[in-house]
Amino acid sequence: MANTQPAELPATELLSAYAAGTLSPVEACEAALQRINDHDPAINAYCLVDPEHALRAARESENRWHRGQPAGRLDGVPTSVKDLFLTRGWPTLRGSHTIDPDQPWTEDAPAVTLLRRENPVLLGKTTTPELAWKAVTDSPRHGITRNPWDTSRTAGGSSGGAAAAVATGMGPLA
Repeated sequence: MANTQPAELPATELLSAYAAGTLSPVEACEAALQRINDHDPAINAYCLVDPEHALRAARESENRWHRGQPAGRLDGVPTSVKDLFLTRGWPTLRGSHTIDPDQPWTEDAPAVTLLRRENPVLLGKTTTPELAWKAVTDSPRHGITRNPWDTSRTAGGSSGGAAAAVATGMGPLA
Protein backbone atom coordinates (compact mmCIF):
# COMPACT_ATOMS: atom_id res chain seq x y z
CA MET A 1 0.00 0.00 0.00
CA ALA A 2 3.15 2.19 0.01
CA ASN A 3 2.19 5.47 -1.69
CA THR A 4 -1.38 4.63 -2.58
CA GLN A 5 -4.11 6.79 -1.12
CA PRO A 6 -6.95 4.92 0.63
CA ALA A 7 -9.48 6.26 -1.90
CA GLU A 8 -7.50 4.61 -4.70
CA LEU A 9 -7.60 1.11 -3.22
CA PRO A 10 -9.97 -1.58 -4.46
CA ALA A 11 -12.27 -3.24 -1.96
CA THR A 12 -10.08 -6.34 -1.67
CA GLU A 13 -7.04 -4.29 -0.67
CA LEU A 14 -9.08 -2.25 1.81
CA LEU A 15 -10.23 -5.45 3.49
CA SER A 16 -6.65 -6.78 3.62
CA ALA A 17 -5.47 -3.50 5.13
CA TYR A 18 -8.23 -3.60 7.75
CA ALA A 19 -7.24 -7.15 8.67
CA ALA A 20 -3.57 -6.15 8.91
CA GLY A 21 -4.39 -3.07 10.97
CA THR A 22 -2.66 -0.73 8.51
CA LEU A 23 -5.85 1.13 7.60
CA SER A 24 -9.19 1.57 9.31
CA PRO A 25 -12.72 1.76 7.91
CA VAL A 26 -12.96 5.30 9.30
CA GLU A 27 -9.85 6.35 7.36
CA ALA A 28 -11.21 4.76 4.18
CA CYS A 29 -14.60 6.42 4.68
CA GLU A 30 -13.04 9.81 5.33
CA ALA A 31 -10.89 9.44 2.19
CA ALA A 32 -13.95 8.60 0.07
CA LEU A 33 -15.93 11.50 1.54
CA GLN A 34 -13.02 13.84 0.83
CA ARG A 35 -12.93 12.65 -2.79
CA ILE A 36 -16.67 13.26 -3.04
CA ASN A 37 -16.20 16.75 -1.61
CA ASP A 38 -13.30 17.49 -3.97
CA HIS A 39 -14.58 15.96 -7.23
CA ASP A 40 -18.33 15.49 -7.17
CA PRO A 41 -19.29 19.13 -7.80
CA ALA A 42 -17.72 18.86 -11.28
CA ILE A 43 -18.76 15.25 -11.96
CA ASN A 44 -22.20 14.87 -10.29
CA ALA A 45 -21.78 11.17 -9.56
CA TYR A 46 -23.79 11.39 -6.34
CA CYS A 47 -27.31 12.70 -5.90
CA LEU A 48 -27.25 12.06 -2.14
CA VAL A 49 -24.33 11.85 0.29
CA ASP A 50 -24.87 11.11 3.98
CA PRO A 51 -21.55 11.71 5.80
CA GLU A 52 -23.05 11.28 9.28
CA HIS A 53 -24.53 7.88 8.44
CA ALA A 54 -21.33 6.80 6.67
CA LEU A 55 -19.00 7.83 9.50
CA ARG A 56 -21.23 6.19 12.11
CA ALA A 57 -21.20 2.93 10.12
CA ALA A 58 -17.42 3.22 9.63
CA ARG A 59 -16.87 3.62 13.39
CA GLU A 60 -19.05 0.56 14.07
CA SER A 61 -17.08 -1.41 11.49
CA GLU A 62 -13.77 -0.23 12.93
CA ASN A 63 -14.83 -1.49 16.36
CA ARG A 64 -15.65 -4.90 14.90
CA TRP A 65 -12.28 -5.07 13.12
CA HIS A 66 -10.45 -4.05 16.34
CA ARG A 67 -12.18 -6.90 18.16
CA GLY A 68 -11.18 -9.27 15.36
CA GLN A 69 -14.83 -9.82 14.49
CA PRO A 70 -15.60 -8.32 11.08
CA ALA A 71 -19.22 -9.00 10.17
CA GLY A 72 -19.66 -9.60 6.48
CA ARG A 73 -17.56 -9.83 3.37
CA LEU A 74 -17.67 -6.07 2.80
CA ASP A 75 -17.41 -4.88 6.40
CA GLY A 76 -16.22 -1.28 6.29
CA VAL A 77 -15.87 -0.92 2.52
CA PRO A 78 -17.20 2.47 1.30
CA THR A 79 -20.05 1.71 -1.09
CA SER A 80 -22.79 3.61 -2.89
CA VAL A 81 -26.28 2.59 -3.97
CA LYS A 82 -27.76 3.52 -7.33
CA ASP A 83 -30.73 5.87 -6.95
CA LEU A 84 -32.95 3.26 -8.53
CA PHE A 85 -32.99 0.96 -5.50
CA LEU A 86 -35.16 1.57 -2.45
CA THR A 87 -32.87 2.34 0.46
CA ARG A 88 -34.33 2.62 3.95
CA GLY A 89 -33.88 6.12 5.33
CA TRP A 90 -32.94 7.73 2.02
CA PRO A 91 -35.23 8.94 -0.76
CA THR A 92 -35.22 6.93 -3.98
CA LEU A 93 -36.14 9.51 -6.59
CA ARG A 94 -34.90 7.62 -9.67
CA GLY A 95 -33.76 10.89 -11.23
CA SER A 96 -37.36 12.00 -11.67
CA HIS A 97 -39.53 14.89 -10.54
CA THR A 98 -42.55 12.57 -10.65
CA ILE A 99 -41.61 10.83 -7.40
CA ASP A 100 -42.57 12.44 -4.09
CA PRO A 101 -39.41 12.94 -2.01
CA ASP A 102 -41.42 13.31 1.21
CA GLN A 103 -42.29 9.63 1.61
CA PRO A 104 -41.18 7.75 4.72
CA TRP A 105 -38.64 5.57 2.80
CA THR A 106 -38.86 2.65 5.23
CA GLU A 107 -37.96 -0.27 2.96
CA ASP A 108 -34.90 -1.64 1.23
CA ALA A 109 -34.91 -3.23 -2.20
CA PRO A 110 -33.91 -6.91 -2.03
CA ALA A 111 -30.47 -6.06 -3.46
CA VAL A 112 -29.91 -3.45 -0.74
CA THR A 113 -31.06 -5.90 1.94
CA LEU A 114 -28.46 -8.40 0.74
CA LEU A 115 -25.82 -5.67 0.53
CA ARG A 116 -26.48 -4.48 4.09
CA ARG A 117 -25.95 -8.05 5.38
CA GLU A 118 -22.29 -7.69 4.36
CA ASN A 119 -21.88 -4.43 6.37
CA PRO A 120 -20.41 -2.03 3.83
CA VAL A 121 -20.25 1.66 4.72
CA LEU A 122 -23.03 3.20 2.64
CA LEU A 123 -21.93 6.66 1.52
CA GLY A 124 -25.00 7.71 -0.42
CA LYS A 125 -26.81 7.28 -3.70
CA THR A 126 -25.44 7.66 -7.21
CA THR A 127 -27.12 9.62 -9.96
CA THR A 128 -29.12 7.83 -12.64
CA PRO A 129 -31.03 9.16 -15.64
CA GLU A 130 -34.78 9.42 -15.15
CA LEU A 131 -35.99 5.91 -14.29
CA ALA A 132 -32.60 4.61 -15.57
CA TRP A 133 -33.94 4.62 -19.14
CA LYS A 134 -31.22 6.41 -21.07
CA ALA A 135 -27.78 5.84 -22.51
CA VAL A 136 -26.58 9.04 -20.82
CA THR A 137 -26.96 10.09 -17.20
CA ASP A 138 -28.75 13.42 -17.50
CA SER A 139 -31.33 13.36 -14.76
CA PRO A 140 -34.02 16.04 -14.86
CA ARG A 141 -33.93 16.05 -11.05
CA HIS A 142 -30.19 15.89 -10.42
CA GLY A 143 -28.50 17.10 -13.61
CA ILE A 144 -25.82 15.67 -15.88
CA THR A 145 -23.16 13.22 -14.71
CA ARG A 146 -19.86 13.92 -16.45
CA ASN A 147 -17.13 11.55 -17.51
CA PRO A 148 -14.34 12.19 -14.99
CA TRP A 149 -11.63 11.80 -17.64
CA ASP A 150 -13.26 14.22 -20.09
CA THR A 151 -16.05 16.32 -18.62
CA SER A 152 -17.31 17.24 -22.10
CA ARG A 153 -18.42 13.60 -22.41
CA THR A 154 -21.03 11.46 -20.71
CA ALA A 155 -20.26 8.94 -18.00
CA GLY A 156 -22.71 6.60 -19.72
CA GLY A 157 -26.29 5.80 -18.99
CA SER A 158 -28.25 4.05 -16.30
CA SER A 159 -25.28 3.59 -13.95
CA GLY A 160 -23.30 6.63 -15.08
CA GLY A 161 -23.17 8.02 -11.56
CA ALA A 162 -21.88 4.73 -10.19
CA ALA A 163 -19.23 4.48 -12.93
CA ALA A 164 -18.02 8.04 -12.33
CA ALA A 165 -17.91 7.49 -8.56
CA VAL A 166 -15.74 4.38 -8.80
CA ALA A 167 -13.49 5.90 -11.48
CA THR A 168 -12.67 8.90 -9.29
CA GLY A 169 -12.16 7.03 -6.01
CA MET A 170 -15.42 8.27 -4.49
CA GLY A 171 -15.89 4.72 -3.23
CA PRO A 172 -14.55 1.43 -4.61
CA LEU A 173 -17.96 -0.23 -4.97
CA ALA A 174 -21.20 1.00 -6.50
